[in-house]
Amino acid sequence: MVFSLRTASPCISRTKKEATPLVAGLSVAAAAMGSRYMLQAWQAFRTRAAMPRVRRFYPGGFEREMTRREAALILGVRERAAFDKIKEAHKRVMVANHPDAGGSHYIASKINEAKDMLMGKGKSGSMF
Repeated sequence: MVFSLRTASPCISRTKKEATPLVAGLSVAAAAMGSRYMLQAWQAFRTRAAMPRVRRFYPGGFEREMTRREAALILGVRERAAFDKIKEAHKRVMVANHPDAGGSHYIASKINEAKDMLMGKGKSGSMF
């Protein structure tokens, strides 16, 4: 028995001819769906809320004696900020650095000292 590889069955060539438009159609559909997804993602990206600019860290440690300038830097307010702004900034910074939430006792004492300094509650020294 001898088999010839030169003769192709008509069934195979017919299947190849039918597969080409099918593959092309699937490719076009996939490209359309991908484009639609990308457009939706781009629109969601453009309409998202603007992220606040992240400030750089202040280079250096704490001063030996707390000053109004240092207190304002710690709380992120102006030196002559209103009491309500100081209280709001103190609360925001303390929530992020509270010792019960894994923050440092030293940092928390400096935050409290900064609030006292800006609120004019006398010269209070840090416990550290």
